[in-house]
Amino acid sequence: MLSGILLQLFYGFLGSWTAYLISVLYVEYRSRKEKEGVSFKNHVIQWFEVLDGLLGPYWKAAGLAFNCTFLLFGTVIQLIACASNIYYINDRLDKRTWTYIFGACCATTVFIPSFHNYRIWSFLGLGMTTYTAWYLAIAALINGQVEGVTHTGPNKLVLYFTGATNILYTFGGHAVTVEIMHAMWKPAKFKYIYLLATLYVFTLTLPSASAMYWAYGDELLAHANAFSLLPKTAWRDAAVILMLIHQFITFGFACTPLYFVWEKVIGMHDTKSVCLRALARLPIVVPIWFLAIIFPFFGPINSAVGALLVSFTVYIIPALAHMLTYRSASARANAAEKPPFFLPSWTGMFVLNAFIVVWVFVVGFGLGGWASMVNFIRQINTFGLFAKCYQCPKPGAAIVAPGPSSLHH
Repeated sequence: MLSGILLQLFYGFLGSWTAYLISVLYVEYRSRKEKEGVSFKNHVIQWFEVLDGLLGPYWKAAGLAFNCTFLLFGTVIQLIACASNIYYINDRLDKRTWTYIFGACCATTVFIPSFHNYRIWSFLGLGMTTYTAWYLAIAALINGQVEGVTHTGPNKLVLYFTGATNILYTFGGHAVTVEIMHAMWKPAKFKYIYLLATLYVFTLTLPSASAMYWAYGDELLAHANAFSLLPKTAWRDAAVILMLIHQFITFGFACTPLYFVWEKVIGMHDTKSVCLRALARLPIVVPIWFLAIIFPFFGPINSAVGALLVSFTVYIIPALAHMLTYRSASARANAAEKPPFFLPSWTGMFVLNAFIVVWVFVVGFGLGGWASMVNFIRQINTFGLFAKCYQCPKPGAAIVAPGPSSLHH
């Protein structure tokens, strides 16, 4: 429990720091380009373009590969989560059938032009997540501990690092940072907003995760979806419905940068017709839909994506990119944004960035990658690909843990 709380705080602040680095690099790139007379009136700046402008084509290729793959699987996770959640309201259809239905619903995001159109949705999504997190915490405390509850915790290294990597993933959601900043009227203020958002997220994740683990303990190992443990009530159904809407919004958030990249590849990014752009975006939705049907393993996919993709996309690449962008004295002297007041030394920033690179590479990518892949392969061996109903209770039988699975809060 202590380790989980400390890791949440550690990765939360680490994520806020690398989001700050991305915002600094964005401002640097934009100010350099605007000095050259480049206009961004009809163009959305993306992370790979920032890397290209500051560090060259190889960095662009690395940023594009990691970011796009991460966002692709991020949208897959949202689709799996939709099917997993709705099943606990209506179990007459299996989870795979629900994935088909929600894939069709999420495909409508092709009609949403840019992040400007998500402003009110993001506020609504925040309210929905707040309700659900506090419902989980309060429901767990009211229902109390289940009979014979055990709290062995992660008694194997595979379980420990799978859980740790899930937390790394939780606070690594800023692959869409640049696109969101570009939609802001004052992009330089993003770093403060992100830190405040992280502090707020702690008030949602820590109470709900702690309360659920206190109440249900090791049962969470066999239930990747916490809703499956709570009794069916109107409060639970409301939480599930609100999370479904939130996940639809998150699907759009994660998919929109992929739409932009695809539009730029096929030369449709400047097209003003919403219908033409929607049609051009459809080839992005289909593979996401297909992957969600092949691998319906919600928790294990979280940790695998966290270890293999988030570690580079969100932590290692931004830290390395910042170090290399400001390696020369002239770049530091002409920096669009100076180091923060709490770390005014460039040397201090380099040391902190180097620590992040080494820590995340060894603990996140190395140990986390090993644990999450072992866990992922076990899920495939247990449930098979195209699983019709992942972790669904069999009629007249309780769920038995199929070997270690990830603890997903």
